[in-house]
Amino acid sequence: MAKGLICATTEDLARNRGRVLMLYRQILRSINSPDLPLNVAARLAKKAEARSIFLMHSEERSLHNIEDLIDCAEYALSILKKGEVPKIIQ
Repeated sequence: MAKGLICATTEDLARNRGRVLMLYRQILRSINSPDLPLNVAARLAKKAEARSIFLMHSEERSLHNIEDLIDCAEYALSILKKGEVPKIIQ
């Protein structure tokens, strides 16, 4: 990403697109893991939640927010791969 800029350029968005799609797909696959203690309805609800989060933030233009969203997605994926469900921290 370009240093010193606040708003993302089209190059920044194009560079992050593949990474974000990879994280999105991996998160959806990890939710289907039999290691997670979820029933079918809970799995569908978690998938819908993940889709809505990615859809809501798909128009993000701030470099800092994009980096934070990617970091959060990577963290959630690491938790899912351990067989745990990420909790909402308030």
